[in-house]
Amino acid sequence: MAVGGDRSAGDAGSPLAARLNYLFANMHPPGAPYTNGHVADEITNGDEYGEVGLTEQYLSMLRNGRRANPSPDVLRALAKFFAVPVGYLMGDLSASQAERVEEEVRFLVAMRDQRVRAIALRSVGLPPEVQDSLTTIICQFRQQMNLPSDPPDAGGEERP
Repeated sequence: MAVGGDRSAGDAGSPLAARLNYLFANMHPPGAPYTNGHVADEITNGDEYGEVGLTEQYLSMLRNGRRANPSPDVLRALAKFFAVPVGYLMGDLSASQAERVEEEVRFLVAMRDQRVRAIALRSVGLPPEVQDSLTTIICQFRQQMNLPSDPPDAGGEERP
């Protein structure tokens, strides 16, 4: 079981809990987010995760901050499941590196939308100045609709 060697945190706002909840909320197939049970079963029964045993209850405790110090094997398995660097879950990344991971997650979330994907793919191969013009046009549409020029949490490159 994954519970060995863990100490209670008692703080639902722990950095690990926040990162796990962010991944659960964003890194899932179209439709509904993963459940604790699904993730625990996949990790426990998946050969690619080694011999890691993870229960739904333990994962719930990690997500609500009641446990905050899982074994490195559990962290590696969770990182592999969500396709993020293990340092993101361990808290070993700098703030800018962690933001980069979350930016990549936001990108993947945006790419789940068929229309967004179609717009992005149609811009491939266009000269940079044309891509910049398209970005300007999209920003103008967003402004006309009283939306921020960039979607929430967009980060990344500057806009013209």
